[in-house]
Amino acid sequence: MKKIRIGIIGQGRSGWDIHGAALKRPKLRERFQVVAVSDRLPDRMKEAAEEFSSKQYADYRELLQDPEVDLVVNASQSPDHVPLSIQAMEAGKMVLCEKPLARDVKTVEELEAAIARTGKFFAVFQQSRFAPTFRKVQEIMESGILGRIVMVKMAFNGFARRWDWQTLQSMNAGSLLNTGPHPLDQALQLLGNVMPEKIVCYMDRANTYGDAEDHVKLLMSAAGHPVVDMEVSSCSLFNPYVYQVYGTCGSLMGDHNKLQWKYFDPQEAPLQKLIRTPLEGRAYCSENLSFYEGEWTTSPEGADFHSRVEKFYLNLYEAILNGAPLEVPLDQVKRQIAVIEECHRQNPLSRLEE
Repeated sequence: MKKIRIGIIGQGRSGWDIHGAALKRPKLRERFQVVAVSDRLPDRMKEAAEEFSSKQYADYRELLQDPEVDLVVNASQSPDHVPLSIQAMEAGKMVLCEKPLARDVKTVEELEAAIARTGKFFAVFQQSRFAPTFRKVQEIMESGILGRIVMVKMAFNGFARRWDWQTLQSMNAGSLLNTGPHPLDQALQLLGNVMPEKIVCYMDRANTYGDAEDHVKLLMSAAGHPVVDMEVSSCSLFNPYVYQVYGTCGSLMGDHNKLQWKYFDPQEAPLQKLIRTPLEGRAYCSENLSFYEGEWTTSPEGADFHSRVEKFYLNLYEAILNGAPLEVPLDQVKRQIAVIEECHRQNPLSRLEE
C-alpha cells in the first residue's frame, strides 16, 4: 500500500495530541508515515522526532523544502493557518490545515487563489463530521419519523476559565473560532447544507481573561429549513443535552454518547379537523396518540475521539490517491467562515492593548 509521507508543523495540542496520536493507529500507519516535524519549542520537536523516528526542523521553511514530504499537516497557531498553507503549496506540497481556517471570507479567497495557482491538494481538518452521535441524529431526521423538522438545538457547553493565547482576538481566538467550527459544521449540515438567510448572534466575555468571546448564542434560519439554535458557552455547569430536535411528529434529545427519541405515526392518529366554535363543555383539545420510543448508545469505539480522526484521515487518503470527494470540502468550510464573520460583525468586542 502506497504511503503518503507527512511533515507536521506544530507540536502543540493539535499537532501532538490529535494528529500525532492518531497517526500511530495501525490503519493510518499503513497509509501514512511521519517523516519530518517542526516546532518553535525544541523540546516538543525533539519528543515528536524521537516518537516517529523522523527528521526535525527548527525552521518550518526547511521542512517545506524537504523532498521526502508529500503532505504538510499545518498545526501551527491560528493566524498562521492560511499564510503558512499558501507557503507550503507554493513549495509544491499538499496541505492539511487545522481549524480555524480563517477569520473572514476574504482570507479564504486568498487561499482559494493560491490553490488555483499552484494546483495543489488542500483540505481542512474538521473531524466532527465523523462523530457517531451526529451521524445518528442525521439518520433519524432524514428517516422522517419525527415529521417535518421545525427546530434543531445544539449546545456544546461547559464551565471553564481560560487565560492562554486562544483567548485573544489577535490570535484568531475565542469560542466561535476555537470550539465553534465543530458544532457549526454540524449545525449547517442539520440546517440543510445551505447558507443561512438569517443569522442572529449574541456574544459575551464571561470566564475568559482575554479579549475574545467565550459565550456564544447563534440562531440561523433559511426558508424551507428548520431553525437552528447553537450555543458554545464556558459558563454552563448544567448541560442536559447536546442535541435536541423538534419535529411535527416527535422529538429527539441526547448528548455525545446517548440519544433518545419519541414519535407518533400520523397514519395511526385520529382524524381531526378545525372547529371554529368553542368546544363543548369548555374542553381543551385532547386526543390519545400512540407514541413509539427509540434509544441509541454509541459504541466504545465511537466514543473514542481518535476514531473519528482516523475516519477523517482514511477519507483524506482516498481523496488524495483515488480522487474520492472530501467529506468536508473547502466550500463548506468557507460557509462556516462566512457565518463566523457575520457573528463577529454583529458583536464587535473591544481589544486588549498589546
